[in-house]
Amino acid sequence: MKKLLGFALTLSIASAAALPKAKISGSYIEARNADVYTGACYANSEINLVGDLAVMGWKIDEGSLDGVSLKGLGVVGVIRATTTLGDIANPVNPTRSVLIVDEKASSLQRAALVKFAKKMGGDLFSDVVNVEVRPISLTFADNNLHSIRAKLTAGELASIETRPIVQSDQICRHESTYYQPLTATTHAMAGYALANTFTGKGLGTNWSFPEKRSAFVANFEFPVLD
Repeated sequence: MKKLLGFALTLSIASAAALPKAKISGSYIEARNADVYTGACYANSEINLVGDLAVMGWKIDEGSLDGVSLKGLGVVGVIRATTTLGDIANPVNPTRSVLIVDEKASSLQRAALVKFAKKMGGDLFSDVVNVEVRPISLTFADNNLHSIRAKLTAGELASIETRPIVQSDQICRHESTYYQPLTATTHAMAGYALANTFTGKGLGTNWSFPEKRSAFVANFEFPVLD
């Protein structure tokens, strides 16, 4: 009997380990008020002067959090930092933020979207001063992430529009991806921001920073973040 129980327990553990882990996956976009694709000399000229403002957006294709489905929903985070985001010389960089959750979401889904954004953004969303509800859309040209032609809208509050970076965008002629995305991704590509706007309340500022090499488009796929 003991042997049978031991065998059953081993089989149960093995079966559980073989089960696919639940994941949350989808698309991501961000834009800042500093170039992310640039040369070191140009980036150094912007340090502590710009790069303290950003819009981040996720569209969830599959997945649940706390048993609540987030499939097809979006969430946007808008950040105002004390200094340049991603500057390794300033590891402590206090931020204030606004979160915008999808108006299609139920009350439970809205709470789960806020939790998801806080998990993905970490310290960037440690001080959320406002949570807004708006229609959220994140689309890619020809439904192709690799076109780097993307458009995010969060009602009238925030927007990003991107295109690929081309040779004529280069200034130093030795540019590279100087900064990495502000959140974990599985595959990210730097892009040119045709639009990067915020017109909401809570951060003490609004902005529009078009025509900068300041964007990322990406996808993500991670185990459920419970």
